[in-house]
Amino acid sequence: MILQERIEILSKLKEYLSGNDAEWTAIKERAYRENQWFIPAFIEAAVNNIATHFLNKEILQKWADQYQITSQLKDPKNIGIVMAGNIPLVGFHDLLCVFMSGHIAVIKPSSKDEILIKHIAAKLYEWDVSIQNHISFAERLNNCDAYIATGSNNSSRYFEQYFGKYPHIIRKNRTSVAVLDGKESIDQLEALADDAMLFFGLGCRNVTQLLVPKNYDFIPLLNALKKYEGFMEYHKYKHNFDYHLALLIMGGKYYMNNDSVILTINESPFSPVSQINYFAYENETDLKELLNKNDMIQCIVGNGYTPFGMAQQPGINDYADGIDTMAFLSALSN
Repeated sequence: MILQERIEILSKLKEYLSGNDAEWTAIKERAYRENQWFIPAFIEAAVNNIATHFLNKEILQKWADQYQITSQLKDPKNIGIVMAGNIPLVGFHDLLCVFMSGHIAVIKPSSKDEILIKHIAAKLYEWDVSIQNHISFAERLNNCDAYIATGSNNSSRYFEQYFGKYPHIIRKNRTSVAVLDGKESIDQLEALADDAMLFFGLGCRNVTQLLVPKNYDFIPLLNALKKYEGFMEYHKYKHNFDYHLALLIMGGKYYMNNDSVILTINESPFSPVSQINYFAYENETDLKELLNKNDMIQCIVGNGYTPFGMAQQPGINDYADGIDTMAFLSALSN
């Protein structure tokens, strides 16, 4: 396929994902049945972001121009993609990068998120059978020319062992933080609630730690977070809430909660589901030191950083771990 054909079929995919086709609706329902973390509202949020920020024809063309993607590669490489499964379609961007670059995607999807991605591929095959030569699935990614693998710190060691001798991008645990100054509006705090709570906090772009000034007033934020009190109706989330609340109580640790999420003092940017850590900074210098000491931060939310409410709406150039996937793929062509 030439570049313009790839853009055209991705534009068609945008319309399909944004529509109410009965088959697509049934697939989304099945994805939720097989993974109870993928509630319908979160599947819709992920799909809408892909359709809006990734599959717009003008955005795709500008993206292709940015990397000077040729119409058709003379020697396309097989790119093995190990996808994560923490939030719906989290691996789609890697597939998009490989497909747009003209290389061949060989995908090992996560068992937690294979329904949606396999259906999308099947739909592309239906529209153009030749796409089977560009996108395929495999249980074992043997003999690929390069690899893109996303997982935990533990799995990254496995990836390094097996893929290290090939050109690769290997991603580890990442999370996001918010910087507050106490002057945020109610609207900004409600947007921050989305940054923290969408996808139950399971995404690398979810805010899991708040950096706040000394004597910060948490009451307005706790009230804003109540917009997600419905989470307690989901047993997986409530189990986490009850468990981590019990740990804090038994450990004699200070905490706050509003019956939907727990806030507790912790210098770590990583927090479990149902809990948001916070840590106080003294001044701007102290804040910069806190931000610079951790290289596992994916996104910083706040005034002067990623705007409140935008953490879970990455653009097509917002690459995971800050590693430019398209630049990596373009270099393989040279």
